[in-house]
Amino acid sequence: MFNFTEDCMTGIDIIDEEHKQLFEIINHLADTLNNNTDIADKTEAMDYIQYFIEYGKSHFAHEEAWMERHHDQELQRQRFAHKFFMDKMQSIDLMGLDDKEKYPITKDLLVYMIKWLYGHILNSDTLIGKVVHLPAYPVVHHNEENGKDEVIYCEFLPKYHTGIEQIDMEHKKLFAIINDIYKMTEEDYSNDKYDEILGLLDRLEEYTQSHFCHEEEIMEQHNFPELEFQKNAHISFIERLSDRDMGEETENPKEFLESLLDFLYAWLGNHIMKHDAKIAQYISQKNPLNLTKL
Repeated sequence: MFNFTEDCMTGIDIIDEEHKQLFEIINHLADTLNNNTDIADKTEAMDYIQYFIEYGKSHFAHEEAWMERHHDQELQRQRFAHKFFMDKMQSIDLMGLDDKEKYPITKDLLVYMIKWLYGHILNSDTLIGKVVHLPAYPVVHHNEENGKDEVIYCEFLPKYHTGIEQIDMEHKKLFAIINDIYKMTEEDYSNDKYDEILGLLDRLEEYTQSHFCHEEEIMEQHNFPELEFQKNAHISFIERLSDRDMGEETENPKEFLESLLDFLYAWLGNHIMKHDAKIAQYISQKNPLNLTKL
């Protein structure tokens, strides 16, 4: 069951209303797939595919128009993602196949559509209007050890503390890695540095995967009710981080890296405050002493 909760809302009425309608269709389709193994033998399956194609044309246009009016810097990224989805939907050709051959292809396609749309809403659409270009807001800290001022692009602020020591420590490390990459991108970038920056992004992905495992273990130990939601969000974040390879195909790799890092920082901060904070709240409500032992 895919619940349309506050966590799924963008705060933009037309987008949220269309997402809500989409969730109703997704849930009906998910129930159908779970309970009816013969769906691909019916016109209903193709009706669903056509619905998602028509929905994409209309809804994506509304999203992109809003982002264009508000000069949202994620517009190009959203357009790319929308085009990818539409191309995928329109590339399926079942002509000439019998019902037995159609079934696995159609079912796989419908499952893919559900996962893609759900993940896209949670991990991209909810950040519409919230991603800012970090170098516009750097913080200068004085390092007492070396007596030098240091520019911090990606700061681990008090509002990101959850109260769970291990999680907070790992979050702080993630912010530090993103900051290191940003610092190189802004202050020491050249085409020769691109591979080195990709290496740092590899390090970020590796550490992020380790952190998500630790976080999910804690949630599992305490029977946290939103574990599956968190797992889906984590998977989508890693997939977005993996998009870094597309930077090699762009005309401006530096701009691409900045856009990716801006998104990663915005996603991480948003996810911590809206979702990870709930882990500590849930554990402390069950047993306040548990937090001190994690």
